[in-house]
Amino acid sequence: MTHSVEATWTLDGIDIFGTITKPTGDGPFPAVVLVAGSGPTDRDWNSPLLPGTNGSGRLLAEELAENGFASMRYDKRASGPHVMQNLPRLSGTFSMASHLAELGAAVDALVADPAIDRTRVVGLGNSEGCLHVLHYAVTGAAVGAVGLAVPFAGAVLTGPPGRSVGQVLDMQLAAAAAAMPDGERILVLVREAMARFSGGGAMDPDPAIPDDVANVLRSFDAPANLPFARELWAESAADDLARVAIPTLVLIGGKDLQIDATADGDPLRVAAAGNVHVSFAFPPDANHVLKHEPRPRVEIVPGSNYNEDGAQLDPGAVATIVDWLRQILVV
Repeated sequence: MTHSVEATWTLDGIDIFGTITKPTGDGPFPAVVLVAGSGPTDRDWNSPLLPGTNGSGRLLAEELAENGFASMRYDKRASGPHVMQNLPRLSGTFSMASHLAELGAAVDALVADPAIDRTRVVGLGNSEGCLHVLHYAVTGAAVGAVGLAVPFAGAVLTGPPGRSVGQVLDMQLAAAAAAMPDGERILVLVREAMARFSGGGAMDPDPAIPDDVANVLRSFDAPANLPFARELWAESAADDLARVAIPTLVLIGGKDLQIDATADGDPLRVAAAGNVHVSFAFPPDANHVLKHEPRPRVEIVPGSNYNEDGAQLDPGAVATIVDWLRQILVV
């Protein structure tokens, strides 16, 4: 049996909303803070850009509670049901630092619950969320300087980019273009737009690029997203992985079409070489959001089996995370 309670706190005058899910009993429980991926992904890891509401964040919180771990998951200020009222106040203020402040505020709200053991809190990020967890983790004893008072006891990075986000996007859009008529020419135009952005200019995508791809490109240099998008463009989990001084699990699924076990996994392994705190896992049938994907990679449509009704977490991925948490938190 598990139970969930809603939590609310304020950061820079904006209310943030989250859910604390706990095992039954009085605690104190070890806990995990779940940090969602990019864009408008909410606390449950649902997104208005993808069909379905069966988000992996909620499922993972429930699995963790069944295994003795409390968790906090939260809506970023630019996601969830309050996004439209928040966006005008946030426009142009997004940055890596603002995301770090959100995560720090969520940790503070979690440990304010007397049932939580503040000495055993782990950060678990997915995709872009891994970068924010890493930033929090490597800040270490200096966290007080940015208002972060509770150090992580460990970090779990699921689907972390081992290359810059710009390079990962290039891979993803190259795969999308390959499925289009005249895909080679479109990819040339896409890469020209990305080169402009990398050089400090605007994406300014060519009108020949299909709208769904062009909108992805435009999202990076939309004024509301700056300066965060330019910071994110150059970020890689490999940048901080060598510096982590707490137990850290890197997990990339074999059916992940957004992050590649080789193209991203290899630079992450190189970055972590010699760091005894870092371990790796590659569950063969987990996709980017930890759902079980039985189909061969060549049959998977990007974004499918993410939040659809009936999609289940991959048992191998869940078992790996739970077993690792039990080991480092001595549960």
